[in-house]
Amino acid sequence: MIRTAAMAVLLATSFITHASEEVHAKADPAKGKLVAESICIACHGADGNSQVSANPILAAQGEDYLYKQLKDFKSVDGKPAARNNPIMSGMAAPLSDEDMKNVAAWFASQKQKPAAAKDEKQIALGQKIWRQGDFKKGVPACAGCHGPSGAGLPAQYPRLAGQFPEYTEAQLKAFRLEERANDPAKAMRMIAAKLSDAEIKAVSEFAAGLR
Repeated sequence: MIRTAAMAVLLATSFITHASEEVHAKADPAKGKLVAESICIACHGADGNSQVSANPILAAQGEDYLYKQLKDFKSVDGKPAARNNPIMSGMAAPLSDEDMKNVAAWFASQKQKPAAAKDEKQIALGQKIWRQGDFKKGVPACAGCHGPSGAGLPAQYPRLAGQFPEYTEAQLKAFRLEERANDPAKAMRMIAAKLSDAEIKAVSEFAAGLR
């Protein structure tokens, strides 16, 4: 079972180099700041430090990852967006490709004001899943893709360190229910499907405390 999940992760990494080159080609953080201050500020703050757990912290998030998510929120040629979110689809719709690259570069350059773990009882279980996974259930260690410190890796694997635990929990459950399906090779959907509510909550709490 772990081999299956690991294969999905390996397939996903094939997208990273191209996506990274695509983002950095013309990104201009200064222009991205203007987009953030006019469109993103209400939900994520001008510097990407959201004050509401339903809206993720974008400051210090991977530039490539942010660009990919913005692209995924957009409908192309009348086809449904890869990531279904009516609010974000509306926000992303008027953005040009250049706008998306620029605002991704802006948020990536900002200093994160991290959230914190709120439930100490969850830390031990969350740490175990993050560092070791669960061999019996076929769950790989979260650190394998998101890094030991939760900093994430280029386009496919977001920074989870310091993210609101409520947001991370909500996204894991969305993957489990396949309400969110923009993960390459279904990697996150396969992993989340094997996690219980308690395990999802625990790993979300642990990630929030990583620095």
